[in-house]
Amino acid sequence: MRALFLAALATGALAAYSTSPAQATSYPYCMKGQDYGANGDCSFPSYAACAAAASGTYSYCVRNPFFALNAYPDTPRRKGRYVYPGQGY
Repeated sequence: MRALFLAALATGALAAYSTSPAQATSYPYCMKGQDYGANGDCSFPSYAACAAAASGTYSYCVRNPFFALNAYPDTPRRKGRYVYPGQGY
């Protein structure tokens, strides 16, 4: 009985140690309404998908304020002089 308990304990510890947390993803659109909390359901990749899920309910779609639209910085622009037509550079 003791060996069975230790085996179950070791199996449980191994299962708890080997699991990894789910990857958190951020989507650009949230559905808000009376059925959702303050943050809403932010699991929609497009406005059309959100609107389709919200149709027929007392819900509406908004942009996710926490979604990183500009996750990567813009490429730096080349600095130089503008050449007007007729200057002949």
